[in-house]
Amino acid sequence: MGSLDVPTVMQLSPDPRVVRRMLEDVAGWVAPIATMIAAMMTAANLGARITGWGFVVFTVGSIAWSAVGFATGQTNLLATNLFLMLVNAVGIWRWLGRQRAYEDGGKAAQEASRRSAASTLFTATGVAGMPIHSRSGDPVGHAVEALVECETGRVSYVVVSSGGIGGLQEKLRAVARDDIRFGCDMLTLTLGNDAFERLPALDDDAWPAKAPSMATESV
Repeated sequence: MGSLDVPTVMQLSPDPRVVRRMLEDVAGWVAPIATMIAAMMTAANLGARITGWGFVVFTVGSIAWSAVGFATGQTNLLATNLFLMLVNAVGIWRWLGRQRAYEDGGKAAQEASRRSAASTLFTATGVAGMPIHSRSGDPVGHAVEALVECETGRVSYVVVSSGGIGGLQEKLRAVARDDIRFGCDMLTLTLGNDAFERLPALDDDAWPAKAPSMATESV
């Protein structure tokens, strides 16, 4: 069996310049793709885990951008993304560490209350985003925020968003606590659809100190 001569071996070995160019191309594709995916994950606000993993993907993007900056001699791009890697590390710690632990603790208490004789619980922060249904079961919108009385700790009213798509052309209404029945997974209006539609729409920066009660008109 003959041995390979030196020129043949050199031909089989990859050219370092070609390998470097390939790695640059890969980093050039990974960087923007990872950044776009991470931006969607964090902007979606789908909970601590999704947001935390969004920062992980942001970190992948920063590493790829740093590689591009180093390979192309763009010192400003390299320095910027090295700094962003530190920022992303803080985001990972906050959302996959602390915030995820808080979220899991709240869910654990919620599940435990459903299996016990105690009153069923749900987290106060969970009100925002909960679906709102009419008393006949039809979807109305979703809760935006719950306003709580300082002295009693009682919910004063819930701001309900209805209509529109993606927040465009939506209407916000303040619904009094007495006009809403709280559930574990959704809120149900106790007033009729006509009474709900008669509630005044809220301005973004002028929410009331108290919501008008429509309980007497709910029949």
